Amino acid sequence: MMLTTIEFDEVGDESYGGKAAGLARLRRLGLPVPMGFVIRDASAQVSVDDVEKCFSRMAALGATPVAVRSSAVGEDGDDQSFAGQYDTVLGVDSVDDFVRAVRACAASVHSRRVSSYSGHPTATMHLVVQQMVDARAAGVVFTADPATGRRDLMVIDAIPGLGEALVDGTASPDHLVLDIHGSPAVREVGETPVLSTDEIADIRSGALRAAEHWGRPMDLEWAIDQSGTLWWLQARPITTLPGDLNEMDSPLAGEDHVYTRCNIGEMMPGAFCPLTASVSGFAIDYAMQMTQVVARAQRSYQKPWLQVGYFQGHMFLNMTEGTGLSSGLLGNSLEQFSMSICGRVVDELKPKPPKPFLAKLINTVRLSTYALSAGPAIRRLEGQIAEFHIPTGDNPTVVLQELESGVERYCDITLTHVRSSSRAAVAANILESVLMKQAIKAGRSEDEGRADATRLMAGASEVESALMLEELDAVVHAVAADPVAAEMFLAADPGTAISGVRTSGGSIGQALEQFLDRHGHRGYRELCMRDPSWAEDPEGLGAMMQVMVRSALDPAASRPTSNDVEAATSSTVRLLARMAQGGARGREETKSKMALMAHSLKLGYQHLGEVLAKAGRLPDPDLVFFFDRAELIRIVGSDDVTELVQIAVKRREALAFQSSLEFADVSVGRPTPLIARPHLSVTGDDIVGRPASRGSVEGVVRVAKSIVDARDVQRGEILVAPVTDVGWTPYFTVIAALVTDIGSSVSHGAVVAREYGLPCVVNTLVATQALKTGDRVRVDGDRGVITRLDRP
Repeated sequence: MMLTTIEFDEVGDESYGGKAAGLARLRRLGLPVPMGFVIRDASAQVSVDDVEKCFSRMAALGATPVAVRSSAVGEDGDDQSFAGQYDTVLGVDSVDDFVRAVRACAASVHSRRVSSYSGHPTATMHLVVQQMVDARAAGVVFTADPATGRRDLMVIDAIPGLGEALVDGTASPDHLVLDIHGSPAVREVGETPVLSTDEIADIRSGALRAAEHWGRPMDLEWAIDQSGTLWWLQARPITTLPGDLNEMDSPLAGEDHVYTRCNIGEMMPGAFCPLTASVSGFAIDYAMQMTQVVARAQRSYQKPWLQVGYFQGHMFLNMTEGTGLSSGLLGNSLEQFSMSICGRVVDELKPKPPKPFLAKLINTVRLSTYALSAGPAIRRLEGQIAEFHIPTGDNPTVVLQELESGVERYCDITLTHVRSSSRAAVAANILESVLMKQAIKAGRSEDEGRADATRLMAGASEVESALMLEELDAVVHAVAADPVAAEMFLAADPGTAISGVRTSGGSIGQALEQFLDRHGHRGYRELCMRDPSWAEDPEGLGAMMQVMVRSALDPAASRPTSNDVEAATSSTVRLLARMAQGGARGREETKSKMALMAHSLKLGYQHLGEVLAKAGRLPDPDLVFFFDRAELIRIVGSDDVTELVQIAVKRREALAFQSSLEFADVSVGRPTPLIARPHLSVTGDDIVGRPASRGSVEGVVRVAKSIVDARDVQRGEILVAPVTDVGWTPYFTVIAALVTDIGSSVSHGAVVAREYGLPCVVNTLVATQALKTGDRVRVDGDRGVITRLDRP
């Protein structure tokens, strides 16, 4: 068979394979590419004479030895890379070796590994022949991080000599991760770095040019020869990336605005689908803006995403916008505002100009009255929710209209919850401020004053989350009291265990049904439109209850009791304590109502997804959660939405990558995920946080970064988590203490820990990173200190 050769400059598309097309485009960009050509439609039955002519041509130009690489149709394309599937032969320096190399590479198109990898019939095989680079260093560069999906990072791996050892895994490379500015965020190199600073800059510059030219993240191979010249050997799109993690980001309210995951991270932990942002995130932002309007911190509701930000799937609170309250109210300050949100003074936050005294007085009266008069609005919540009927029709346009009406109602309910939370925060902050001043006057520390306030806030009766836990605990102890029922419950998988109890009848089944009737709308990440509630998640509820049953069966286990609150000596302090307890009670009640409305909406959107999938508008019902509300208007219409649906599929892939991202507690401007672990605020063996529930206990750590991780918790362990919401509550009957990265004295975990007599330290910032499961520690809830007892 005759060989036909094609010059790189003649390659205008991917007719000769992705590898040849990539090299041709690199040349047109002006990037250095080793001399070579393409053998079109190569066959293992090549003519020796033709092959000899090809090799002689390279030899006459002084361009030997050569490399022979595959460039099959479909290889290095947008969907599959075929990396390592076809043969490559390097260092070919004779005619005989060249014949063998061409035949081997051509024959590899028929290999079993290729057909297994691609699932398609045999492709047309073209070959790239190039002069070998006498490499001093070689490697790869990714213009996005394929491991995390982040487009703002660049990854360079480099080894001395040829890059083949890097590809086949036989050499350990220097590993560099560059941030968006080109600075090394991760630098793992040997004693003698492979690359100089200038070489890194050259590789970055060329890679960015290629990514801009292709219009997408790229994977490029390169080599630096003995003279220091950088050569580009291959270019292909990164095929393993999900959708852009930033694609659905909200507008930035200001380049110098300070955003935080604190506070809102308790209500909205982790990463969320776009629909959750467009519903729950929108409602929270609306409620917070309207509170600002009441306090005259802003003129009117302006636009979404002023008070809340949605970046890379995570929710953030805009503290800069919130400073309008601290500058416009009496008895408030930037420091107090920072402490209430983040548990520390936020130095990055700049105060807004203070308002005149009279304006402050008026604003303070307005906001205080608004917060303290929330009672009637709270009493209306149940009726507001009952008036909303979950859509059941088959017309997607009508269903969406009904849901939009529900979102408006959800905004009003969320505003009532914010009013209730403000009432709780006012009392708690005043109590803490008074006791801190008293402590300092008595020669004690501010921390001791905070601990006094924490002690006095315990003992609130009829707190919703505590009552809910008591009811579930009663079901658990009823199961544990029946040896046969307990054995069957623990032997079954979690979902089957729950189904067995519900269908068994009798008192235990009735008690579980009553619990689900009252609290089935609650659960982990309960404001998420996609995550199931306890009623829809028997697997999750069952796993949690199995942990509780095992604990109840432990003969050494004892049922936790509430703290006894010592009487305060001052009538003023006693009044403030009662107000703080009442505020916590109201806050938990309205949070439950807010979750109930969210639950109704999520069932409605699930139904919309089913209707759209049945109508052929979506490939599956779950994809409905990966559009925002404005996009859903297009989806329920009649226009062609094929491209939008494909984008939503990529967003769904991106959510898992977004979920693994971690952020600093405070960011200036657009929040950027952490690349390496932040500097831990740990002194010696101590991790310092904020005391939230008194008491001291020693025990073994269980780090649980998600509710799923918490399923492994054992009785008496110390739970260390990023944050807890109501979905974690049942584990409070099992653990000995709680430690969280973020939170405050009135956060959910703190409130419930106090009711169950559990020492609790919040706002450590670093506990989940500094501690490991199995560590033995002492948790001092009075001082807010966690001490490691068995340092390695």
